[in-house]
Amino acid sequence: MAVSPFSDGTPAASQWPIPPKHFFDYELETNVGMAGTYFYHSHIGFQAVTAAGPLIVEDSGPPPYHYNEERIIALSDVFNKTDGQIESGLQASPFVWSGETANVLVNGKGQIEGSSESPNCDLASIDVEPDKTYRFRLIGGTALSFVTLAFEDHDQLVLIEADGAYTKPVNTSYLQIGSGQRFSVLLRTKPRSELTKNQFFMQVETRDRPTMTRSFAVLNYRYKGAKSKRLSTPHVPPMTLPPTTLGWLDYKLESLHFDPSFPLTAEVTRRVIIRTHQMITNTIVWMQDNAPWFETFPSEPYLVSLYKNDSIEFPSYERAIANNGIDPVTRAFPANIGEVIEIVVQNTGSDSGALDIHPFHAHGSHYYDLGSGNGTYDPVTNEKNIDGVQLAKRDTTMLYKYGETTTPGLNMGWRAWRLRVTEPGVWMIHCHILQHMIMGKSTFKDSESPDLVFNGKTDIDLDMTGMQTVWVMGNESEIMTVPADDIQGYLVYGGNVYGNESFDPSSVHFKGNNMR
Repeated sequence: MAVSPFSDGTPAASQWPIPPKHFFDYELETNVGMAGTYFYHSHIGFQAVTAAGPLIVEDSGPPPYHYNEERIIALSDVFNKTDGQIESGLQASPFVWSGETANVLVNGKGQIEGSSESPNCDLASIDVEPDKTYRFRLIGGTALSFVTLAFEDHDQLVLIEADGAYTKPVNTSYLQIGSGQRFSVLLRTKPRSELTKNQFFMQVETRDRPTMTRSFAVLNYRYKGAKSKRLSTPHVPPMTLPPTTLGWLDYKLESLHFDPSFPLTAEVTRRVIIRTHQMITNTIVWMQDNAPWFETFPSEPYLVSLYKNDSIEFPSYERAIANNGIDPVTRAFPANIGEVIEIVVQNTGSDSGALDIHPFHAHGSHYYDLGSGNGTYDPVTNEKNIDGVQLAKRDTTMLYKYGETTTPGLNMGWRAWRLRVTEPGVWMIHCHILQHMIMGKSTFKDSESPDLVFNGKTDIDLDMTGMQTVWVMGNESEIMTVPADDIQGYLVYGGNVYGNESFDPSSVHFKGNNMR
């Protein structure tokens, strides 16, 4: 969504939420180089646990890798509470945890271990034919779960895409997928002559949680004479999957094609370090750089406020430079178009000393992932790791934990990115775990549109928390290039760019940041 600043889907940053019983149309212009695996999802509360789905941008010509067919494998979580119960508990005082995931579904299907069989609880079937090459598009649509997965008796996978960008081939026998991540792998099926059975399990296990959840799908061979039967969760797992591989794919995943725009170390203008921390009182809140977003801040989407010039001043680059990258007045991270910045997300011990993992995701342009490690980021040492590596562009990478506990506030784990700032707009960088995005979330009262109510409420979740940061990239003239008169429908909650059953929305087309 880098070319559509008012349509990024982040209610606290770029646009108002879609009101109840309304809809918002997206018309996507996909450019060369955008072919890949994506997914759409809500950015409000806990809705993305079910309000999500695959979004595939196909190649305009022959793809760079040959395969016969492709399959989508979308992962999602199931919890034993309603969305409302989970949201209320995560914001309550005293704090109430959501509970661990009850099951990781594959394409919306699965069986909870130990549950009775039911026609409505089938394992997902991934149908294939012998002696063919398949592209499996795997989508980490989980709310909480970081998983390891593999295919029974099929351990020769070739990874060819990550987060919507083709990569040089990487051989692997298993995958690690966090919330928000997407990968494509090639799998060559067995010849008919080698098959002694026609059904194999795909085994999925959660990692780095207090308890492990295991789930399955079925790799189902179809050929003349094959008899497929309904399989249930096996009592004995067919595979022993590896524990978390810290730094999986780091310094190994390279862009398929040479990128002349790759920013060299000598071009880096500054480094911004974002320290994540869990604050524990009667409730639990995730913060970044001690700047949680509570109650009335922000009172409306950031980009809207900049256009209306009514509640938030334009962030000061000078104040940010003097304050480790964040403007303390607007609580935003400003960046100039054309500069090259390194963003380091630093894991720290919580108030109790506990550590957690975080799949960090960036809206707007993709970044070059510089890898990860324990302790504190050392740019000199890490430069040796990336020397000669044509780093792949990513949009979601893992901040690992290197222990269960440590000293409160101690640096223990980092993830580093490099970004050439090219897309003016208001973009978010955040942890993709839904629970972490909710913990500390604020609501605001909609006083401008009291008629837009749902169940008697005018509260609207802005969904801004301590695990989310707002980046304002570009100056006022670069960001606000569209005349305000042309975008009034975006500036008010329930404006005319949102339709309902009796009203067609007004269409506003963008080319980059410009109208057309």
